[in-house]
Amino acid sequence: MVLQEHPAHSLGERAEPRGARGPRQRPGQQVRGVGGAPTAPPPQGWPGERLYAGCKYIDQIELIAVDLAKRLFRAEFADVRPIAGVTANLSVYTAFTEPGDVMLSLSIPNGGHITYGPKRVGGTAGSVRGLDVEYLPFDVNAMNVDVDGTKRKVERLASEGRKPRMVVFGGSLFLFPHPVRELADYLKSMEITVAYDGAHVMGLIAGGEFQDPLREGADVLMGSTHKTLPGPQGGVILSWERYSDRIKRAVFPSNVSNHHLHHVAGKAIVFAEMLAFGRDYASQIVRNARRLAEELAARGFKVLGEPMGYTRSHQVVLDVTRNGGGLAVEKRLEESNIIVNRNLLPYDPKEGRSYRDPGGIRIGVQEVTRLGMAEGEMVEIAEFIYRAVLKGEPPERVAADVAEFRKGFNRVKYAFDSAIDAYEYIGLRRQPELGAAPGP
Repeated sequence: MVLQEHPAHSLGERAEPRGARGPRQRPGQQVRGVGGAPTAPPPQGWPGERLYAGCKYIDQIELIAVDLAKRLFRAEFADVRPIAGVTANLSVYTAFTEPGDVMLSLSIPNGGHITYGPKRVGGTAGSVRGLDVEYLPFDVNAMNVDVDGTKRKVERLASEGRKPRMVVFGGSLFLFPHPVRELADYLKSMEITVAYDGAHVMGLIAGGEFQDPLREGADVLMGSTHKTLPGPQGGVILSWERYSDRIKRAVFPSNVSNHHLHHVAGKAIVFAEMLAFGRDYASQIVRNARRLAEELAARGFKVLGEPMGYTRSHQVVLDVTRNGGGLAVEKRLEESNIIVNRNLLPYDPKEGRSYRDPGGIRIGVQEVTRLGMAEGEMVEIAEFIYRAVLKGEPPERVAADVAEFRKGFNRVKYAFDSAIDAYEYIGLRRQPELGAAPGP
């Protein structure tokens, strides 16, 4: 049973716990798999402006994906070429900064991703783009960016001649919406670009259940297409038309050459599915995460974010320092057929813990939600985790019960039932020449 941010399988072939039968696939999963790619030359450049001939049909597919992404996120501009969230982030750094510029973002213990990191920790921003990374002040009790502290830090850096060029909101440990609205006007008054890495919450943003970064003042929204947005592995960038040319150039030729054509089709399908089913899906994800957090807390776990209601995203974060630490708990749960991941907590470095054996466990409920689980199943999942970790039952006993429980969820929800449904929703019709071309 996968309770991870990154499902350990392709969406075309979902891994299952021992003894459990795999889910029946629907067209969305089959299209999103990483099978055969469309036959085309390398599609370098923007549709209609390729460097190679023979890209007529992939151009049509890519423009459909772009249009669907713009509709889904209400963006003026979308680029679906990034092959990963890392590539999307690096393209944004390329578009809006120069090497040596100062960038503000969350540290990894406070939820930041390695792509925001400085060179000294191997972070993409510092190592690849050469940015001077400073960390956003963080309120541990609220598990969020400190608004007043951020303003003070910007003022201090400016007084030192190191005014930030960009602030990146978002993160990998991401329980609550970040204060984009509260800080955007101030940052723009200082001529600082406002970027938002929505990699982990893109599906919640699309479903209207988290926050709306572009409407709240972000200049650019970038992220992955394979977390809460249940598509193929890849990336996407959303922004305003005034930034379109610089983003296009930053993607190609700077960071992407021959992007993954089969994934572009998969992205189009997931954008369409989220337009059709995303609000229900995102709403259920958030309800499930909160219920799971409540049930775990009731069983004696230390769940972060309690003053704020534990979570407003798909994530639940546990402090398991008194239960053996993140590494031991992660291993015990895996032996029990429950896949989670260990995670740094904001106070881990001060207490001598590292990413190898941190104090936390991060749980994501988007996968089990997509398989049809709701609040009632969160009660059962909390009990499985309690039995494995706090009660100390033999892992093989819990694993057998998890496998039996999982057998009842073998059909993916919030997806089209047939390829015809998908084509009709997107507005395609069959043609002998193309197989699927824009309809009238």
